[in-house]
Amino acid sequence: MKRQYAAFMMALLVLLSITAMAATGRNDQQVQQAVSHKLQGNKHLQKVNSTVEDGIVTLTGSVDLYQDKVEAAKRAKKTDDVSGVRNHIVVSGDAVSDTQLKAKLSKKLTYDRIGYFDNAYNYVSVDVKDGVVTLTGDTMYDVPKDSALAIVARTPGVKEVINNVKVLPTSIFDDSIRLQTARAIYRDSVLGRYATDPADPIRIVVDNGHVTLYGSVENSMDKNLAGMRALAVADAFSVDNRLSIN
Repeated sequence: MKRQYAAFMMALLVLLSITAMAATGRNDQQVQQAVSHKLQGNKHLQKVNSTVEDGIVTLTGSVDLYQDKVEAAKRAKKTDDVSGVRNHIVVSGDAVSDTQLKAKLSKKLTYDRIGYFDNAYNYVSVDVKDGVVTLTGDTMYDVPKDSALAIVARTPGVKEVINNVKVLPTSIFDDSIRLQTARAIYRDSVLGRYATDPADPIRIVVDNGHVTLYGSVENSMDKNLAGMRALAVADAFSVDNRLSIN
């Protein structure tokens, strides 16, 4: 009796397993069809292919811009019953040297968001190696970080992006230090001229009371003077003067 019961249970488990596998296979096929439909709806994703296994979508093929690679993953993730996406798409657009790409991106980022009040309080730097762009820095909000990422993604020659930009914590205390430091630097009779170029100000990054100065100045005297003015702000815990000299 026990042997018959064990045999029955084993047969039942095998049947349930086969049924589950068949259901999963059917579902994967439906998901793959849905993903393919979404990809084919974008003219820039015509060379992208997709496969699905256990709800995991694998994207392959090629696109011209990194932005298209990101868009393909977004479309796949938004498909019903997709539990994950492996993005193996290759960006095969125009080849651009690392030096040219870095110069182009640096210029674009310099002129991004000019006129916004937070411009002088954000700092984003760019580095490029083998077409892989690494962004580092700090921003007050998500918007300037996202704007920088969007610029990079749309630029021909970018193969991949590493995002190391940090959004600073919201802090009334830090906001007060930003304002005090900006006044101390830009109201100085010598340093005031650096406020006339909104694309290349002395950037004041404040994180939990610690001030870091970025940007470029004309000489070592201006660099030292900016550091002194920042140090004179009573509420600042420390000042890291990273200003470069032209």
